[in-house]
Amino acid sequence: MGDLLLKMAGIEKSFPGVHALSQAQFELRAGEVHALVGENGAGKSTLMKILSGIYSKDAGSVRYQGKEVEISSPRAAQHLGISMIHQELNLMNHLTLAQNVFVGREPRQPLRFMLDEAKINAQTQALFDSMHLRLDPRTLAAELTVAKQQMVEIAKALSFNSQVLIMDEPTAALTESEIDELFRIIRQLRSKGVGIVYISHRLEELKQISDRITVMRDGHYVDTVDAKAVTIDQIIGMMVGRAIYESSPEVPEQPEQAVVLAVRGLNRGTAIRDVSFVLKKGEILGFAGLMGAGRTEVARAIFGADPIDSGEIFVKGIRTAIQSPRDAVRHGIGYLSEDRKRYGLAVGLSVEANIALASFEQFVGSLGVVDDSKVRSIASRYVDLLSIKTPGIQQLVRNLSGGNQQKVVIGKWLTADTEILIFDEPTRGIDVGAKSEIYRLLNELAHAGKSILMISSELPEILRMSHRIVVMCEGRITGELSAAEATQEKIMRLATQRSGMVAATENSFAAKAEVR
Repeated sequence: MGDLLLKMAGIEKSFPGVHALSQAQFELRAGEVHALVGENGAGKSTLMKILSGIYSKDAGSVRYQGKEVEISSPRAAQHLGISMIHQELNLMNHLTLAQNVFVGREPRQPLRFMLDEAKINAQTQALFDSMHLRLDPRTLAAELTVAKQQMVEIAKALSFNSQVLIMDEPTAALTESEIDELFRIIRQLRSKGVGIVYISHRLEELKQISDRITVMRDGHYVDTVDAKAVTIDQIIGMMVGRAIYESSPEVPEQPEQAVVLAVRGLNRGTAIRDVSFVLKKGEILGFAGLMGAGRTEVARAIFGADPIDSGEIFVKGIRTAIQSPRDAVRHGIGYLSEDRKRYGLAVGLSVEANIALASFEQFVGSLGVVDDSKVRSIASRYVDLLSIKTPGIQQLVRNLSGGNQQKVVIGKWLTADTEILIFDEPTRGIDVGAKSEIYRLLNELAHAGKSILMISSELPEILRMSHRIVVMCEGRITGELSAAEATQEKIMRLATQRSGMVAATENSFAAKAEVR
């Protein structure tokens, strides 16, 4: 490794209601691959977005090549030689590779309104040759695989003479052979003195490619360690080292053995790969995994919001065709989206209207007239039952707190008499007190015989509330843990496992026998 290239110290960043970074720090040397890891929400991407000019810092300092700098925009970062390759690639499919690499700074002919295509292609070809890439600059971006598009993004970053290259989840959509090719490029760049920040949830990759590893947790810097001298278990321990909860777990009483939902061989592109599991009556089944693991995609597929390529869904032992949310509701399935304001609520309508939203047909009489008194009665009942804090049922939902908005969504699905409830990030964006209320409601629903599939990125929440925990990685189920055996470390190990089912569960096989 070379001289110190970059040093970030005392970085602070807050968003409304969230202190995202507190005294965060990071350093990078020339010719180094420095991995940056942590759970979802640890602050990794926020810190790197400050470095790349996407966010401005609230406090702290950034020293680059020995000088303190203020990075006001992505363009300013690029001029300094700092580039970031995002997980979501930014190529324009209708342009050629050369046009993508030099977009906004294309060489021009003497007549300024005409691009010098020959020069653009020649400069891009020189870049590709330096990276040993067999690509034609005249090819349209739409014709490339994701892996090749990523190589073009790297070439684009290098065209700015970047000395710092930030890679956010670079292998998320790549195959084994494509990852090997990416690592070849990274080693080549390292040998030329480029400093590379490597953000990844795939911990097994870190030992292969990184020199040092910095761990962040809850917006704070934890430690920087030598990649060769640390074990994956030690990394995981640093990532999840906070106390889980001071209070005892709140797992409800054991559920009944009756299987109410069985999913077998569910597939949808690369997002869902051969997913099978069962959900029992009165059970809270936790779904854990890191960003992009496929948990939400599974939930949306079960609810009929997204089409599936193959697979079977059984509700109470009967094979069921769910092709739309309407079908799902008819079969007693409700879905509480992680984005409740976009998919769960009509925020411009009243509490009363939202509670009736998913089951409006039951309030319409034979002449097509809505029975307002019945709507008011049901809405008032669930406001009282769920302890929704509102001046009245006519209050607009947008004026409620996040926790009370979530309760309105729950009231909506209880009104629709759904027996299977899918909660996607049920406590996201709500305060600690409201979280406790949601946990209480989940327990009461389970005790009442409702079956709950709960997706959460908060491991303490998953451990606190679940009877069983299914863990996903890259669209697959990589393991299942009982409440008694589950720990944050075990979940994180399964969540960062590249592929394959770790262990087939007896419950899954029993369910298959039951639904035959």
